[in-house]
Amino acid sequence: MAAPDKVVILDFGSQYTQLIARRVREAGVYSEIHPCTVTAKDVAAMAPSAVILSGGPSSVTDADAPPFDPAVFDLNLPTLCICYGMQLLAHSQPGGSVAASTDREYGRAELSVLADVPLFAGLDAKAGHTVWMSHGDKVIAPPDGFVVAGRTKNVEIAALANVERRMYALQFHPEVAHTDDGERILHNFLFTIAGLTPGWTMASFVETELAALKKQVGDDEVVCALSGGVDSTVVAVMLHKAIGKKLHCIFVDNGLLRLGEGEEVAAYLREHFDLNLYYIKASKLFLDRLAGVTDPEKKRKIIGTTFIEVFEAEAAKLPKAKYLAQGTLYPDVIESESFRGPSAVIKSHHNVGGLPEHMKLQLIEPLRELFKDEVRKVAAEIGLPDFIIWRHPFPGPGLAIRIIGEVTEERLEILRRTDKIVQGELAASGWYRKVWQGFAVLLPLKTVGVMGDGRTYENVAAIRVVDSLDAMTADWTRLPSELLASMSNRIINEVKGVNRVVFDVSSKPPSTIEWE
Repeated sequence: MAAPDKVVILDFGSQYTQLIARRVREAGVYSEIHPCTVTAKDVAAMAPSAVILSGGPSSVTDADAPPFDPAVFDLNLPTLCICYGMQLLAHSQPGGSVAASTDREYGRAELSVLADVPLFAGLDAKAGHTVWMSHGDKVIAPPDGFVVAGRTKNVEIAALANVERRMYALQFHPEVAHTDDGERILHNFLFTIAGLTPGWTMASFVETELAALKKQVGDDEVVCALSGGVDSTVVAVMLHKAIGKKLHCIFVDNGLLRLGEGEEVAAYLREHFDLNLYYIKASKLFLDRLAGVTDPEKKRKIIGTTFIEVFEAEAAKLPKAKYLAQGTLYPDVIESESFRGPSAVIKSHHNVGGLPEHMKLQLIEPLRELFKDEVRKVAAEIGLPDFIIWRHPFPGPGLAIRIIGEVTEERLEILRRTDKIVQGELAASGWYRKVWQGFAVLLPLKTVGVMGDGRTYENVAAIRVVDSLDAMTADWTRLPSELLASMSNRIINEVKGVNRVVFDVSSKPPSTIEWE
């Protein structure tokens, strides 16, 4: 069987790079993102069917411009250069020239199609086409062999084409929703120009991955840290389907979970998939170590260290285990391979990848090629129920980072009940599936209130609801005022210890999704 088609995307730091990969995958073609620092030899070894160069914030004329091997253009592969990629093409190829633009374009622009080329097949040459621009430099002369295929009011060269070499370049971003014909343009590149076959589906991924897992593990055994979230649950169920009882799942209840969450997930997985599941209740240990701690980073480190300690002790009881399975997703892989190096540490992450080296376990990461929405599709493919598939993301340190200040059993109980109301109201109103994440936060302050005829002095709770694709950026959700009123009314009336509710209207960036 021939290897499936693959598109390699070279990342020059654009905020839209992941979106390019998603659009290609949505078209049914597998795509991978790699840093622009890879050489032409590296790209050739990946055996791609086509190459896409992303945009980026730099100028090709800067001394510290991202490094790039121009021999990539000599690989005789269908190539699409977007924004910065187009400028790089013109800058590095004979005859091409780039200069700073006096009239920079950010936002919508009208594209006029100037040439009948396959990339623009199906677009009316007489009509203007709305496209999304984001650039400071512009191409002022096309490379030898390229024709100018499009222009806007401010940019005379907004698209380039070399039909014979199957190389195209766009100053605008076809991957964003603001470009009206972006999907058609990308499909023209993938299927008409590159001649690719759409074969990337979650069904095909599951079939291929199960066979690979079975072959990789062989007669050995695997230990998996199960958190109850969709990522680790999908990993566990896939491995169970591949290797059966050779999988051992460890669920550490740190006492920082949502109301009834641990028992619910564990019971379902035992009943429906007959997993080897070890349910470890360690809440007292975690809460004892968190006593008196208010600094968020210290809380994260205490929770992470304690988790490793508990997990290691349980894993030591499984001497035949050779592999450690975890739910690493593609955005994590991409970020670690950025051409500018891993992103600055905003907060430490609770991840079993930090297990001590002396455990000598080899990693298995079945989901490392997938985005979050693809993981949900895999979950449906392998038969998981909606209550797991659509469960909102939950941080490793749990409710400890949604309690600002010291974590105590009393404050955990207040937050659990508050959060349960937020989750329930989102579900009942139909908003739960529409948003990326919604939850409650317990603040470290009290305010005066009046209940009945008496004065109260109780806690303030915050509601945080955001829209996002992969949590890289997020915006606060404009919930109906009636829904917010219902949440607030129920929390104040039903949760003893809360007399004031506020709504978080901050976006990421500059804020983070979680408060700590």
